[in-house]
Amino acid sequence: MRRLEGERAVSRVWSADASLWKDDEANRRTIENALGWLTIAERITPELPRLQELAERLRRNVDRVLVLGMGGSSLAPLVFASSFGRRDGFPRLEVLDTTEPSSVRAAAGGSPPGRTVYVVSSKSGTTLEPNLFFDYFYTLAEEELGAKAGERFVVITDPGTPLQELARSRNVEAMVLADPAIGGRYSALSPFGIVPAALSGVDVRALLAGAREMAENCRAEAVEENPGASLGAAMGALALEGRDKLTFSVGSPIDRFGMWAEQLIAESTGKEGKGILPVEGEPLGPPGVYGADRFFVRIGPADAAADRKLADLEGAGHPVARFAVTDPIELGAEMFRWEFATAVAGSLLEINPFDQPNVQEAKDRTNEILGDRPRFPLLQGEGDDSSGNRGLSPPELVGLLRPGDYFAITAYFPSTAENEDRLAKIRVPVRDGKRVATTVGFGPRFLHSTGQFHKGGPDTGVFLQLTAEPAQSVPIPGRPYGFERVVAAQAAGDLAALRSHGRRAISLHMSSDPAPELEALAAELSRRAGAP
Repeated sequence: MRRLEGERAVSRVWSADASLWKDDEANRRTIENALGWLTIAERITPELPRLQELAERLRRNVDRVLVLGMGGSSLAPLVFASSFGRRDGFPRLEVLDTTEPSSVRAAAGGSPPGRTVYVVSSKSGTTLEPNLFFDYFYTLAEEELGAKAGERFVVITDPGTPLQELARSRNVEAMVLADPAIGGRYSALSPFGIVPAALSGVDVRALLAGAREMAENCRAEAVEENPGASLGAAMGALALEGRDKLTFSVGSPIDRFGMWAEQLIAESTGKEGKGILPVEGEPLGPPGVYGADRFFVRIGPADAAADRKLADLEGAGHPVARFAVTDPIELGAEMFRWEFATAVAGSLLEINPFDQPNVQEAKDRTNEILGDRPRFPLLQGEGDDSSGNRGLSPPELVGLLRPGDYFAITAYFPSTAENEDRLAKIRVPVRDGKRVATTVGFGPRFLHSTGQFHKGGPDTGVFLQLTAEPAQSVPIPGRPYGFERVVAAQAAGDLAALRSHGRRAISLHMSSDPAPELEALAAELSRRAGAP
């Protein structure tokens, strides 16, 4: 806190002084053009009557709003959908952010195009997944609605992108242009989050009012009185002393908040061999299963069981922060708090929290492999490296874990509650036996989230990639490949990128119904990890 006050960090954030983070020309340009999130809650408020009028017109006789996005354009809507649920008299809000074929097919069957509003969201307008979703769902709408297909779509993108031009060619009138000075992971309170929320009946005016109040509080020069800067000070200071695994315990009704914060923190800080690893979805355990690398954060209403566990952890010497959130309308304030805190923590780590150099690397590898007709299991040439990890069994991979490492499971199959439970049975025994942090990411979602940390952060990750044989082929209109080839290319590109950085990583392929194999793997790793 003293360091931040001595550097006048708060006023320098608000004045867009890029030298707070990096003092070279290339980074300065990036940073100065990435701070629009600081004032977006204030600037978008006068636009609300127009956005709400658009929402009222579009949602008439509609059952569902389906967001077609990835990463920064999909995670805030996902949290809003989970936290607010379906509002009486309004369509339900759903998100598609995976190229896994059966998930795409299931999203297509959720309601007919005539009863659906499709929100195509992409800041750059060039992101692979939203563009493929647009091709697929526009064709479905055209088959049912003919020339009126474009009326079922909303496009959110920056001005002048290829997606904007494509939307015009498809007669999409409902276009909302975003602020180009806001990066994807800082865009929750911009049109990328606010438009889907408004379409599903969320009181976005109240949501933004909370964000504006938090922003005003985050102008306090005294760090101790500044809710964002004080959190950022804790995040940065603890990471610098080795407590770089920020472990979330999040309660209902905002239990998916950690998924949004995960991208914000991992993609902002995981670079130059540094970073803060957000640990989302790992259940709280007793003090004995943790090393000295944790910082615990509780967000949500009072919960007796969680409070007891956190008190035990605090008593054992682990730092714990608590934020009381009882109503999902408070998400606007919390999202701004964590955005500000992450920016401040980035200054303490002396990195640029507004770029994502290794995300593009994985995208480039995916595009290269996609042209080579990828398939599961991954081809021999995909992901080759000289690290000597190829051919290791999962128990042997777990044997490579060292104190301070983390174990990352990356799964390229449907992101369902059942699969989350099955993967929890793998991660928790590894956590308990090896006393390391564990993460679970469903591909390709995590590629736009923790994927940056995996490649650009410290070399402390051990990666178990899990793939499954696609249950069906889902062609993409106008493309020489289907979604089954896309997801295979993304898995292969991710593995190749990990191995090019010398990461400890293997890939394990399973059948189209991986449930029995996941259960067997959980039992095997539980025995070999030495879990109590």
